[in-house]
Amino acid sequence: MVVSQPLYSKEEFAQRGDRIYQTQIRSQIESGNQGKIVAIDLETGDFEVYASEIAACARLESRHPNSQIWIVRVGYRHVRRFGGRTKRYVRSQESLMLILKRLSRFQYVTQMGKFTHMRRS
Repeated sequence: MVVSQPLYSKEEFAQRGDRIYQTQIRSQIESGNQGKIVAIDLETGDFEVYASEIAACARLESRHPNSQIWIVRVGYRHVRRFGGRTKRYVRSQESLMLILKRLSRFQYVTQMGKFTHMRRS
């Protein structure tokens, strides 16, 4: 397997991929493909839409073996997310304090009005 070298800098690669997606592809595929992956050949503007990154890229490479591929997730700003997610978002420090006050077996400790840690009473 031959690995092709990038023809563009990282910044230019991203700019070209985003520009092609926004101007040529997005309006064609946005409805009904939420969350799917779009693999775009930066040289030809040709693309494949599939549920997984690997399958979308493989289909595009089968038609264009030396393609420079940019991938986008339909309806999202990023293809992947790094880090965990919490199920409940605490919007402010004040709401956190209210939650902690309601927990009778815990006592919250503050320092200059800011939450520092929690200990059992």
